[in-house]
Amino acid sequence: MSRKYKFHNFSGLYFVSFATVYWLDIFTRQVYFSVLADSVNYCRAEKGMELYAYCFMPSHVHFIFRSADEQPMELIQAYKKHTAKKVLETIKNNPQESRKDWLLWMFERAGKKQSNVSKYQFWQHHNKPIELWSEKVIKQKIDYIHNNPVESGFVTNAIDWKYSSARNYQEDHTVLEIDSIGFFG
Repeated sequence: MSRKYKFHNFSGLYFVSFATVYWLDIFTRQVYFSVLADSVNYCRAEKGMELYAYCFMPSHVHFIFRSADEQPMELIQAYKKHTAKKVLETIKNNPQESRKDWLLWMFERAGKKQSNVSKYQFWQHHNKPIELWSEKVIKQKIDYIHNNPVESGFVTNAIDWKYSSARNYQEDHTVLEIDSIGFFG
């Protein structure tokens, strides 16, 4: 099926968003956020990911990224596949996860609706890539990403959301390292 959003410029800078099936709030525990962060570190080291901004929300992820290998679609697919496998494994093995049976049932239910899914579907299939073509548009998307937790009511100041590059822009690199776009101080 053709989608409005596609990766056309393989060396371009992109804004992407992707969500869990049914917009389930999965990333509510440190252990699940750690899977997302560890997967970014892996993709940066092994898959040529250049990450310029990010935000991990309870049900979705935002990135501004570039693929150094000029394979943005494959990079995001690899990230989503790896995180899905690891988060599902973590849910299954987490004795503190009170929603375990329900979550697994929901992922299995979503998987049954897709002919290309063998058992569980964790992420929605689309990524909505938008190529960023100017400094103004890049700044708009960074502001959008960083204000997402504020708009959602989780924090009153964007730098207070632990899993956001808003902290990196304040010289706090404790969660993830990001790459420099160049025109930001």
